[in-house]
Amino acid sequence: MKNFMDENFLLQTKTAQELYHQHAAKMPIIDYHCHLVPKMVADDHQFRSLTEIWLGGDHYKWRAMRTNGIDERYCTGADTSDWEKFEKWAETVPYTMRNPLYHWTHLELKSAFGIDKILNKESAREIFEECNAKLALPEYSARGMMRRYKVEVVCTTDDPIDSLEYHIATRKSGFETKMLPTWRPDKAMAVEIPSDFRAYIEKLSEVSGVTISTFDDVISALKVRHDFFASQGCKLSDHGIEEFYAEDYTEEEIKAIFNKVYGGTNLTQEEILKYKSAMLIIFAEMDWEKGWTQQFHYGTIRNNNKRMFNLIGADTGFDSIGEFNTAKSMSKFLNHLDYEGKLTKTILYNLNPCANEVIATMIGNFQDGKIPGKIQFGSGWWFLDQKDGMEKQMNALSVLGLLSRFVGMLTDSRSFTSYPRHEYFRRTLCNLIGRDIENGELPASEMKFIGQMVEDISYNNAKNFFQF
Repeated sequence: MKNFMDENFLLQTKTAQELYHQHAAKMPIIDYHCHLVPKMVADDHQFRSLTEIWLGGDHYKWRAMRTNGIDERYCTGADTSDWEKFEKWAETVPYTMRNPLYHWTHLELKSAFGIDKILNKESAREIFEECNAKLALPEYSARGMMRRYKVEVVCTTDDPIDSLEYHIATRKSGFETKMLPTWRPDKAMAVEIPSDFRAYIEKLSEVSGVTISTFDDVISALKVRHDFFASQGCKLSDHGIEEFYAEDYTEEEIKAIFNKVYGGTNLTQEEILKYKSAMLIIFAEMDWEKGWTQQFHYGTIRNNNKRMFNLIGADTGFDSIGEFNTAKSMSKFLNHLDYEGKLTKTILYNLNPCANEVIATMIGNFQDGKIPGKIQFGSGWWFLDQKDGMEKQMNALSVLGLLSRFVGMLTDSRSFTSYPRHEYFRRTLCNLIGRDIENGELPASEMKFIGQMVEDISYNNAKNFFQF
């Protein structure tokens, strides 16, 4: 019987252990998609407690706590202390066995704080106080955590109207980890609620210095902001969409639709889809012009619980995997850009595992024979960034594409303790490949190449692909 989470955690063969310890473990981290708060990095934020750094904003944990019968006040409430919230989380942890939260919890305690103890109700107070004492030290600040995990680059997720002041301040401070913005223009195509859309466009006008009264003005303003993001080192865009939009439209139709929604009139569903389709193409062309990488996170149904959305807002743990027939529209979108010679480097992140093979085959349709892995099947994300989800994504990519050209893992997280997700991914990767070697499905004589392949997927491919 193996000990829980020892040095060979998830590494089931000698070859897997060799690949991880000699190759994957030593590689730095490029976290090319995350949701860290830039101000915390700029200010080198010192965390007041383990609750703040670990539970604040963590809807994964909140979902588990609610399922365990824990009252909402211990998740998102303002009338409970840090200790009370942590105590309820500790009570929940034993019930998360076989959920990835159980692994992540103990991996983060071990790698960030050097704590090997099992977290439960009995050990909660001791662990809480030990971690809090360490968090008071300078090396456990926001930047200290990034240094601890050898993070070279982080790419945050930023709206076009953001000032990027904290990115600028961080760069000027000389901090050795690059913190770069990522262009996330979802609100610029969110035309479902006319009043919200108009309010956003007015803010866009203000920050861009472009007076907006027509659709052409909107595009001019967005291009001003796109140029500004590029001047601050941005090399990626990201889109959080339910599905791909690829409706046929004319320029005249889109201008008329903009005038209608900007004037306060609700759009039909057909008009909404046409507008979103046009904006996706325009954004893709802007990215192509600058040589950026475009990312698409699709397939989620957000804010399912209206009662809780009204009570505590979005991104609080009430989202789920969706079922969408996206293959034809995705193909149509990519094909249009490719035909026009304007398809930039692209990463597709699928949230529904039943579509893994769909994506793995789709990316092969649009590789250009010039850039290795130009069109990427992104790593398992959100509900799939765990062992089973990672294995399924990598197996589909291996069978139908080139795993060796994969740009690897990211945190997609708001937490400064989430970097062990890279370790979790690398251990899973090494275990898959190591098992193949020991089963005679890959040649042991090619260990030098395979070791390099592991290092590439862990770090080098991302470094070469994004050219930060």
